[in-house]
Amino acid sequence: MDDLGPVTWPPEPISTGRLVLRAPEARDRATFVELFASPEVHTYLGGPRPRAELEREMPEVPARRPGSFVVELDGAMVGQLLLRRATEHSRPAARDRVDLGYLFLPRVWGAGYATEACGAALDWLATVLPGEPVVLTTQSANVASMRLAAKLGFTEVERFDAWGARQWLGIRPPTPPPPG
Repeated sequence: MDDLGPVTWPPEPISTGRLVLRAPEARDRATFVELFASPEVHTYLGGPRPRAELEREMPEVPARRPGSFVVELDGAMVGQLLLRRATEHSRPAARDRVDLGYLFLPRVWGAGYATEACGAALDWLATVLPGEPVVLTTQSANVASMRLAAKLGFTEVERFDAWGARQWLGIRPPTPPPPG
């Protein structure tokens, strides 16, 4: 995955009703380790990474690259959103498109934070890269992720086998520019 191209990074923090989306900071390191080591978070992502390995390898400021947002609730990181260009995606429908990914701590699941955060990130993307469709890939067994994709306006393009499981690929058409 490559960066987003001509996008100034990091943007000003994005505030929603309950959340702040911002660039990663050193204070987020422990939460990144928790996210990447969580068996629950990685149920549909090939499994967690060993905590000791993460502690050794995680940089002081994790994931500091264009398109990586920390999702903050009440001053603490609860998740990560990624918007990346899928230049090497195995599926032609997704190749070279912006790809949305997300991880949230299990303790905040079911409260609508993923919908709120992803919606805000997609709105931001529509302002900095107008006309860009966005893709999302998830395991078809991940019913919650497919439900979130539908809420965000993604529609199924195809299902395919990869990474040892059946995958769902959806696309969200570009948001039309505001009348002007």
